Amino acid sequence: MKKTTLSLFALSSLALATSSALAAGEPVIGLITKTDTNPFFVKMKEGAEAEAKKLGAKLLTASGKSDGDTAAQITALENMAAGGAKTILITASGDAISPTVKKLQAKGVQVIALDSPFKGADALFATDNYKAGVLIGQYAKAAMAGKPAKIATLDLFPGHPVGAQRHNGFMKGFGLPAADAKSNELSKDPAVVCMADGFGDRAKSQTAMENCLQKNPDINVVYTINEPAAAGAFNALKKAGKEKGVTILSVDGGCQGIKDTQAGVITATSQQYPLTMAALGVAAGVSYAKGGKKASGYTDTGVTLISAKALPGVDSKDIKTGMDLCWGAK
Repeated sequence: MKKTTLSLFALSSLALATSSALAAGEPVIGLITKTDTNPFFVKMKEGAEAEAKKLGAKLLTASGKSDGDTAAQITALENMAAGGAKTILITASGDAISPTVKKLQAKGVQVIALDSPFKGADALFATDNYKAGVLIGQYAKAAMAGKPAKIATLDLFPGHPVGAQRHNGFMKGFGLPAADAKSNELSKDPAVVCMADGFGDRAKSQTAMENCLQKNPDINVVYTINEPAAAGAFNALKKAGKEKGVTILSVDGGCQGIKDTQAGVITATSQQYPLTMAALGVAAGVSYAKGGKKASGYTDTGVTLISAKALPGVDSKDIKTGMDLCWGAK
């Protein structure tokens, strides 16, 4: 009974929010993120809101409680479609949403993946996550300058394509055996002395790094799935008195992450552009609502390696460039 009441309340709220938009003929577009706390998704929401306002669309928003919460995303998909959304943008937590997406598509709803691919999406606007991993892997390799590497990887969680692509891209860039971008399996090598899941969360990643240090206290390279994870890893290293001389790599390029790179918390990071993803998604939704075709295929929204120190043979941009671009349009 409680579950039904919540669902009806959510549906009623969406109906109230969209009734005026539908009456005015405004396109209704939904945005569903993995969480509403990760700065990356907060910025994506801001970008979608700005583009919707610019193009005269009504934007509905929702999120999961944590990375991996597909149940909440499924509920949001159903409620947004019932509330009048003809395009829904989603950073999917997994393929568990695919059957629901297929049902909505059969009713004429366009479902576009942002950042994270999933089976059955009409289109994908995202970073080339494999390339993002390759870039930081190449930087880490150059930073080690031939010294033996003892690597820890703080990954997302098993089976997620973004987590696998970044991890395997890092391995490829570092010159280690790696699966290609189509694989959802994490590549392994003896140089990787610890693999742990931090779920892209700062506190969980700190715990994961503490456990890795107990397993091998001589870790000198740390790959992290995102910048909150990198901050958690650094906290663990600092707590253990081992923060100096460890190369920490990450992906995101948010403003705080660039500040952390300048401060030496992160050695280098691959910068993404969530505002671009969101703006392209909203524009595709407005076009579809006005009689256009559904979006299709993959659109690469760009990635740039940012570091405080340039290294020979590695194409990177400086801190000023990173701050100028942090999560804005590339």
